[in-house]
Amino acid sequence: MKKRKYGLALSLILAAGTILGACGTSDNKQGGTKNEGAKEDKNFTAAMVTDEGGVDDKSFNQSAWEGLQEFGKEHNLEKGTNGYNYYESKTDADYSTNLNTAVRNKFDVIYGVGFKLTDAISKIAGQRKDNHFVIVDDVIEGKDNVASLTFKEHEGSFLVGVIAGLMTKSNKVGFIGGIESDLINKFAAGFEAGVKEVNPNATVQIEFAGSFSDSAKGASMAAAQYGSGIDIIYHAAGGVGLGVFTEAKNLKQKDPDRDVWVIGVDRDQHPEGDVEIGGEKKNITLTSMVKRVDVAVKDIANQAKEGNFPGGKVVEYGLEENGIKISDSQEHLPEEVLAKVKEYETKIKNGDIKVPHELTKKK
Repeated sequence: MKKRKYGLALSLILAAGTILGACGTSDNKQGGTKNEGAKEDKNFTAAMVTDEGGVDDKSFNQSAWEGLQEFGKEHNLEKGTNGYNYYESKTDADYSTNLNTAVRNKFDVIYGVGFKLTDAISKIAGQRKDNHFVIVDDVIEGKDNVASLTFKEHEGSFLVGVIAGLMTKSNKVGFIGGIESDLINKFAAGFEAGVKEVNPNATVQIEFAGSFSDSAKGASMAAAQYGSGIDIIYHAAGGVGLGVFTEAKNLKQKDPDRDVWVIGVDRDQHPEGDVEIGGEKKNITLTSMVKRVDVAVKDIANQAKEGNFPGGKVVEYGLEENGIKISDSQEHLPEEVLAKVKEYETKIKNGDIKVPHELTKKK
């Protein structure tokens, strides 16, 4: 009897040990070796949410997407949730939805492209403190998980203003901005200052479309400006700017001898100015103020990947940081104009000229 009880107890102890050993092995695979391996295998991922201009706006959003694509290419990533991706916003109501979708898909760094996403990122970053966010073109303070990516747009706008001031024949130039804001005012202020620096007799007509996506509005505004005698328009208006190009090309087709030019923005918009006249290819893009959103987006993604995400900081790119320049498409610019641009670029870098970033209040 005792022997059988002892044997039964020993069997139970051995069985319990086996079960515990099996449980320990299972836990180790799920919480230790297996998870560590999964972490090693997981790519560093990045996503962006566009503003209402869309990813193919030929301007700001597209430049950001090109930077994200370059980041993916550099690290052998594929488009999708295990690499890099974008979420396109059609209206303001899409911002929070798209940001939350990116969070649920566990992207390591999430960009909000454009100041219109500031409120949505600020709110969601406060709720999702373990996620890293980047606001492009604005500053969010007091959040260690948000990096603020800004540019010295007024510096580049000053340079294209110098070009416009030297090349206008009517002494009338125009500016069409998207939504009036501190940001778009930086473009307008720098442009106006550049024009006036080299051509005090020129007038600068500044208008805002109230949108970044209404290309028809851009076309009608451009028609009015060109109709008033303006021969060069600088736009900082995303999709609205495509309407400016459309109107300029239409006018050029109607009158091939007419001086009608557009100055592009954010990326080299030379291709947007191509127009066919009598079987011959012409171009009405005078130059572009290139804002290297692509370089900045890629740069911060690489910093984050290396564990150096600049959370809580403002990262600013200007002429000195090679984040701003005029486009490399310079076929319409005489050597003496390019020499002047170089001269003023040096003055800005040296601090000899302080470019205004706010429009002067009209009395």
